[in-house]
Amino acid sequence: QVQLVESGGGLVQPGGSLRLSCAASGDIFSINHMNWYRQAPGKQSEWVARIDSVGSTNYADSVKGRFTISRDNVKNTMYLQMNSLKPEDTATYYCNANILSTEWTAYEFWGQGTQVTVSS
Repeated sequence: QVQLVESGGGLVQPGGSLRLSCAASGDIFSINHMNWYRQAPGKQSEWVARIDSVGSTNYADSVKGRFTISRDNVKNTMYLQMNSLKPEDTATYYCNANILSTEWTAYEFWGQGTQVTVSS
């Protein structure tokens, strides 16, 4: 069993910053790529950022230059530093990870989501 737990969401004013965390625990041998997604009310899920096992990153155009994804492989934790937040960043943010278990089987896991609200 593997759990992904997000934290760090909240209410912030436009132009502000938040740092999201996604901690993985359980039957983990290694973590391959990890992603952040978000879903705003009434909209489809949107991919936000990706980081692979060696730290290479990719970003959606909508967040490039404002968001930074990172990971701590010792803590099995991924982060999303969000700066210059805009009202359109308001959404529930979900982490996703491809995890290799100790039985050498890879699975995709999702967290429960953390709410980010950008409003004055």
